[in-house]
Amino acid sequence: MSVTVPGPTLGVVGGGQLGRMLAEAAAPLGVEVIILDPTPDCPAAPVARDHIIGEFDDPDAVSDLAARVDAMTFEIELADADLLSDAISTFDVTVNPAPSTLAMIEDKLIQKRTLDDAGIPVPSFRPVDTVSELTTALDIFDAVMLKARTGGYDGRGNVPVTDPANAADALEAVGGSAMAERLIDFTRELSVIAVKGDETVRTFPPGENIHDEEILRETIVPARTSEEVRNRANAVARDVLETLDGRGVFGIELFETETGDILVNEIAPRPHNSGHWTIEGAHSSQFEQHIRAVLGWPLGSTARRSPTVMTNILGTVDNSRPAALTGIEPALTDEHISLHWYGKDEVRPLRKMGHLTLSDDTISITDPSTDPDSLTIQSLIERARQCREAVAFIQTPPESS
Repeated sequence: MSVTVPGPTLGVVGGGQLGRMLAEAAAPLGVEVIILDPTPDCPAAPVARDHIIGEFDDPDAVSDLAARVDAMTFEIELADADLLSDAISTFDVTVNPAPSTLAMIEDKLIQKRTLDDAGIPVPSFRPVDTVSELTTALDIFDAVMLKARTGGYDGRGNVPVTDPANAADALEAVGGSAMAERLIDFTRELSVIAVKGDETVRTFPPGENIHDEEILRETIVPARTSEEVRNRANAVARDVLETLDGRGVFGIELFETETGDILVNEIAPRPHNSGHWTIEGAHSSQFEQHIRAVLGWPLGSTARRSPTVMTNILGTVDNSRPAALTGIEPALTDEHISLHWYGKDEVRPLRKMGHLTLSDDTISITDPSTDPDSLTIQSLIERARQCREAVAFIQTPPESS
């Protein structure tokens, strides 16, 4: 295909931090972005060309977006797959990833069945709708992660269950149809950010993810595991892409078991929190790659520039309040650290407010699974954590002058 600049206009369903970073990546490519989001002051609003205020399942709002753009994508699984399908036929606009892929992924049970049917390794699972069915799953698996089939993210909708006496409370907590998945005793959590173009597939180096309370805290690249495991993770990610229709970036969450096997945990049909490291740490970011892919443009390099640690800035507050961050001087004075603030007006407990990325091209790592390389990576992690722990949300933001 022939690519010209200025390029087409891209419509993005969702205006959160992912939409913000998509718009930031689109601008240097000559691509303008129009977002659809119900929140008037959503993070992407200041950097997008225009903002349609409307619900994700509002047919008029989706039609308005489709009528004004050349191509469409989404940065949130709450996008309505049926309305996106209608947009393709009504407005002759492309939508990527394919709405059918969104519909499959947003239902975790259907997602797991699709992967399992394709021979991709996943934890054992069962559909669960009643206390009796959950008790049966516990009899079979001993311990399970109960997952809401739809709507869950950042740990919400996930409840570990080990005791049948807690089955009723767990089902009530997930609030609807669920899936019981064998609780995996994994060695580490990994993710691969994979890109599917027209005829090209590329993967970023696997990242190692550190979670607490089911929320991502840090991503470390290269992952502190063997080259064999990293290669296996990439191979599994490429197999996953074979089951998905349409173009774009996919965040593929994985478990590494004690025996070095790789199991697929979940898929996100969009850029992923664990891929934020790519902005500074790779030759092209996951956001630029997503723009290129959904427009059918040639893909960029996914090679790592340098060892990188990304750490999330979460809402360290007990109650919601206006957001104002202090203590950022250590991050600003470290020449290898980049600060990303998402522009959210309100901070809430554990809400993702921004992230820090430490990407240090002055060090060299050959095998992150062995010393002294693992010690070098640990020093990067500690530097990133020190800067993250220095920041704090002040009680009363100063009045703007």
